[in-house]
Amino acid sequence: MRVVQNIDEKILEYIRLNIKNEKMDKVMPIITRLGDCGMLWLAVALTFLITNKYHDDGIMIIFSLLFCVIIGNIIIKLLCARMRPCHVNDKINLLISKPRDYSFPSGHTMSSFAAATIIANANFKMGIISFIVAVLIAFSRLYLYVHYPSDVLVGAILGVVISILTIYYINFIALNRFMTYVLSKINFK
Repeated sequence: MRVVQNIDEKILEYIRLNIKNEKMDKVMPIITRLGDCGMLWLAVALTFLITNKYHDDGIMIIFSLLFCVIIGNIIIKLLCARMRPCHVNDKINLLISKPRDYSFPSGHTMSSFAAATIIANANFKMGIISFIVAVLIAFSRLYLYVHYPSDVLVGAILGVVISILTIYYINFIALNRFMTYVLSKINFK
């Protein structure tokens, strides 16, 4: 685990010393806010819900975000209890409010990748845009010194896995309902 921590710290230090600048200091807090409480993705889900074509995908986004909160923010964060980099090194001047919860995994990243995966499953072009936004949100968490790279990496992986499981589960329920309906209409005499 110490090896991962060392790599995490080196990457954050590289970002701080080589990428950080005044323009990015203005943009990154805005980008990170897109992921606050999954609000951007909830807005996309609600937009999908009012359309016939993407209605089911809107439901899947909402369920995947809910699963992300339960699995990532409630269960894993409390079990791992990893301190955020801004709590470990409090000499860094933060550009956003200091988060109060634990660091591992990144909830912003998890919800962003979960939603982007479902959006990509629904519409490839919208999915590309969604994944670009998800990557920007994930990077903003590193840039703003509130997550370690491993928090973000695991958050992205969990988000994709949770959304894939959500897609399969909801499709299984839909197929099961369809088969139940079909079988109820067949007259076995």
